[in-house]
Amino acid sequence: MSKRDYYEILEVSKNASAEEIKKAYRKKAIQFHPDKNPGDKAAEEKFKEAAEAYEVLSNAEKRKRYDQFGHAGVGGAAGGGFSGGMSMDDIFSHFGDIFGGGFGGFGGFGGFGSSRSSQRVNKGSNLRVKVKLTLQEIANGVEKKIKVKKYVSCQHCNGTGATNGSSYSDCGTCRGTGHVTRIQNTILGQMQTTSPCPTCSGEGRIITQKCAHCNGEGLLRNDEVVTIKIPAGVEEGMQLSVSGKGNAARRGGINGDLLVLIEEEKHPELIRDGHDLIYNLTLTVPEAILGTPCEIPTVEGKVKVKIEPGTQPGKILRLKGKGLPEVNGYYRGDLLVRINVYIPADISRDEAKVIEKLRESDSFQVKAGSDQGFFSRMKNMFE
Repeated sequence: MSKRDYYEILEVSKNASAEEIKKAYRKKAIQFHPDKNPGDKAAEEKFKEAAEAYEVLSNAEKRKRYDQFGHAGVGGAAGGGFSGGMSMDDIFSHFGDIFGGGFGGFGGFGGFGSSRSSQRVNKGSNLRVKVKLTLQEIANGVEKKIKVKKYVSCQHCNGTGATNGSSYSDCGTCRGTGHVTRIQNTILGQMQTTSPCPTCSGEGRIITQKCAHCNGEGLLRNDEVVTIKIPAGVEEGMQLSVSGKGNAARRGGINGDLLVLIEEEKHPELIRDGHDLIYNLTLTVPEAILGTPCEIPTVEGKVKVKIEPGTQPGKILRLKGKGLPEVNGYYRGDLLVRINVYIPADISRDEAKVIEKLRESDSFQVKAGSDQGFFSRMKNMFE
């Protein structure tokens, strides 16, 4: 099942400002919030769907990739995706600030939001890698295995940072909530502010006995082989996102993403032009005049093409469907064979005599509407 358009989900135009997108998301999140729709799975999915749309459209770089490449540009083609890989807690931890004090207390909704304290959920950082592809790999799609140096969860403490994974106590400063509230007197009256607890950094708990292997961080530096499925039709500079394959989060939480930047290897004979490919075919003068069979390289191998007699330089032969596919689409480009004719700079005396005779024949006279450039080059050689 294909994903819905993100602009359609939030009911905004493609020219919507960042503030308009934020307001539209807030409206949708309130409408489908689980506290307001207890037990309604359809509302919960729409809540997640809106969060996924906002996660992309609120980020200038991701929005640009989405506008250019669609879902494939922001992870939809690489097995990523926000709502499919993140829980409700993840969404609250990312976007709770939109409601000014977290989801837990807005609008009077109770159980669902308030049961989730404002404890900070750690998020691992993203990693960026470059993957160089051949035209054949781009034409067919490819699965790549790459070794990535990254932070992974400590196996000795299961990423908790605590010995035996259970040496914790509630933070005495915030009493396990992960945040502290302060009330200040101002000329406008009392103002209440909420911020992450400075003692536990918003985690709500303190490690009483740190893991000796990771020093309480829950992370170790290691190599990991990551499998990346790259769809057919990607382009130079396109960036794919593989969800959860970035750095692990400190003391558990959400892994970062692996951002894959596409690079293209130059083909020795073919030139890419969007979804089309271009091949420059050079013929000799006799081949152009008399016609000849030729082999043309494609991304799938060589194909035979018959060059018709009297083929003019600059002519384009179009081989339908021999180009590159559209990402996640049905369209496929063509292979354009551009004809060039080689004119020798030096010829022998006997060759000059033969061509001199040809010049006098009716077939080699320049006629109105003919390719004068071609014949002019031939005549200039001998004048």
